[in-house]
Amino acid sequence: MRVLLVEDDEALRDTLSQALRQAGHGVDQVADGRAADNALVTGTYDLAVLDLGLPHVDGIEVLRRMRERQDRTPVLVLSARDGIDERVLGLRAGADDYLTKPFALRELEARVDALIRRAAGGLARLVHGPLEVDLAERTATVDGKPLDLTAREMAILEALMKRAGQVVIKTRLAQQIGDWASEVGSNTIEVYIHRLRKKLKPCGVGIRTIHGLGYLLETPGVD
Repeated sequence: MRVLLVEDDEALRDTLSQALRQAGHGVDQVADGRAADNALVTGTYDLAVLDLGLPHVDGIEVLRRMRERQDRTPVLVLSARDGIDERVLGLRAGADDYLTKPFALRELEARVDALIRRAAGGLARLVHGPLEVDLAERTATVDGKPLDLTAREMAILEALMKRAGQVVIKTRLAQQIGDWASEVGSNTIEVYIHRLRKKLKPCGVGIRTIHGLGYLLETPGVD
């Protein structure tokens, strides 16, 4: 999933970015409200993780502008403002969840997963023939046996499973695993697809290449 991380504390921003990337998300990061507003206008994200005490434009104003232009991107607010009034203000401005500093990385990751799952309609698991993906635990199994996938392989598999039987374009897959700091090219996607094919072959699940477009996760047993 593509995440916009907005945090002015450089050390914390780097720590959160690393944790989100290790969880398989593509992360774009900015340090002030003006840059955040611009990124949200010009880009498409599955989630925004937003600090409130930002330079130039406050996080609350970033939120208000998002909702005024009908941007429904889920937003997880991070803030040292832990009073009831501050939390209510953030939620009423359009935040979907509010996490006060300091917090544990495990809780952040759980809340991120919950918000993305909620945006996807509340799905906890994706099932495709003998293949099953647990979205909360970010694990995959085949007939109940664990499937060994890297974080990026898991992100691509999730994208394909959510649109099983439909073509997923390469640029969409690149957005799932890339970010401004590490652009993902067509060749990189092909490498991950090749690896996934090898791992899925024993369970009869295929990934078909639709030339000039992208990839399609095939239904087991259907030609």
